[in-house]
Amino acid sequence: MKKFKYILGISLLSVAATSCDFLDREPLDFGDENAYFKTADDLALSANDFYDALPKMEYLWGGLYEEDNSSDNQSGNWANNLFYPGDKKTVQQNQSEWKFENLRSINFFLTTVKQRMDAGAITGSTEYINHYYGEGFFFRAWEHFRLLRNYGDAPIVDKMLTDDEAELAEATKRQPRNEVARFILDDLERAAGLLMPNAPEAGRVSRDAALMLRARVALYEATWERYHANTAFVPGNAKWVGAAMHPDFQFKAGSAEAEINYFLDEAIKDADAVAAARPLDSDYIEMFINLGMFPNNDEVILARYYQTGVISHSASNYLRTGAGTGYTYDLVKTFLMKNGLPIYAQGSGYKGDRLMRDEFEGRDPRLVSSTKLADANITAEGDTIYYYRPNLTSSGNEASTTGYEVKKWQHSDAVQQQQGQGTTATPILRSAEARLIYLEAYYERNHSLGGNCDKYWRELRRRAGVDEDYMKTINATDLAQEHDLAVYSRGQMVDKTLYNIRRERRCEFIAEGMRLDDLKRWRALDTMKDYQVQGMNLWEAMDDLLFSDVNLSGIISPEGVSNYIRPLQKTTSGVAYNGYNFPKPHYLEPIPIAEFLLAQQNGKTVLYQNPGWPTETDGTANYGFDCD
Repeated sequence: MKKFKYILGISLLSVAATSCDFLDREPLDFGDENAYFKTADDLALSANDFYDALPKMEYLWGGLYEEDNSSDNQSGNWANNLFYPGDKKTVQQNQSEWKFENLRSINFFLTTVKQRMDAGAITGSTEYINHYYGEGFFFRAWEHFRLLRNYGDAPIVDKMLTDDEAELAEATKRQPRNEVARFILDDLERAAGLLMPNAPEAGRVSRDAALMLRARVALYEATWERYHANTAFVPGNAKWVGAAMHPDFQFKAGSAEAEINYFLDEAIKDADAVAAARPLDSDYIEMFINLGMFPNNDEVILARYYQTGVISHSASNYLRTGAGTGYTYDLVKTFLMKNGLPIYAQGSGYKGDRLMRDEFEGRDPRLVSSTKLADANITAEGDTIYYYRPNLTSSGNEASTTGYEVKKWQHSDAVQQQQGQGTTATPILRSAEARLIYLEAYYERNHSLGGNCDKYWRELRRRAGVDEDYMKTINATDLAQEHDLAVYSRGQMVDKTLYNIRRERRCEFIAEGMRLDDLKRWRALDTMKDYQVQGMNLWEAMDDLLFSDVNLSGIISPEGVSNYIRPLQKTTSGVAYNGYNFPKPHYLEPIPIAEFLLAQQNGKTVLYQNPGWPTETDGTANYGFDCD
């Protein structure tokens, strides 16, 4: 049964190693627990390995600032095969998120630490021993959430596995997604009970980190189950792809709606606990270019830190020239005016998008501070008028793709802008999310704005610098005029209140890599049909002002196509020239074909594939599959 060891990544040779300090102490035999786990410091060093799973900025190009290229918020240089049929193939094992090496390491850690704790064989403060033990549960939950987001139904790997064939076969089976989510919540509840309120050192998880992640998972699962109900993507109906493997499935809460409400209630409870304890920072943009450590009880609950000569990144270096990304027209248009009105509303004061400086005047400061706007100037008749000249003439990772260049995450210091010299921290969990989770979960649960909704929404608006009267925004909203896929779920318009909660979330998390998960759980991608990604209004006026000395032919979409930059229409031969059409099988990732060849037991596989994806070598998705 070595094939099952390969599937779950449980071989001793597959232990992930990112902390040489720990492994170098006894390099010949990691599996000998007698050589390790003797002190609280040993536990800390061992748990260090798990932190590499967290989001980060890369030493070379990439990181959180470009994650939203896989969404309608930002665009890269090339068409994204997630959003059109045909090119997205089933992937090889080493390119897939169907991996379990980290879980093997975490379960080894948890099992060994528990045995040694029970034997009284670990010296040091009980508080610290418990904390590092709790970190194991946090990261086991983090890994299972990664599987849940990518695959839905997934194995629950909660212990060290032996070479017993029956045990390995059982561990390989995919479990219903709601039960995976419940397992994650249980692990995070255990973690919260063990972790210190204040982490023992900067960059480590704390009790609030466990509660924050727990609220995120609960809202994710509740809304996924609500908006994908009665489809192949959710248990409890005949179309579910796991129905044959789990013929006796029942929702633990008793019904599909009760299960959704269970997750919503958990999200409300944990989000409220975090939001009540952690005020918002006064300066929004400073959180993303911070060179120090965030204090305890700050808005930033968990961050990744960097140090020159140890580990650093190149975010500011690439963002300085464009970074191969750019905000979309639809994202920019979603932001309100500072007076709280949508740009199309009567009395908003919006001046149009013919000139970018007019387009951003009086807008939500989160948009203004996150976008490059006034780094170049033109002198006309004695007056200096400031514009930003986006880097449209470069290519690859240095290009501006839409003209709306990302400024969030970019530090102005010359050293920070050198390649590989970035040391600004990367916030991963912050209490603004707790407020947004509370708003959304409360409204999804009660269809009203009660509890602490008013308090939390006003706090977000106040810090952003936007009129706190969110009801003025809701009343002025015309869903038909919104440039936002999130107006829809399952192809139907949501109500104006729910949409504005989604709008607030979109604007708060600009360039933080949150958008794709939201679009998927809301089932908002159903309406991505003949969808053209657009950028700034270039050809109406800005071409003459900024690029009169440059030939843009062949570099960006030509003037005759649209006044707006269209990254998908640089050439007529582009694979998505006519726009994106999201295929429903792409809501989840395919399990690699190799897994079905390996996972054979008595001539039958213990796996089932995700909706619409093949189980044959080199196959593509069946885009005619009836997910509904």
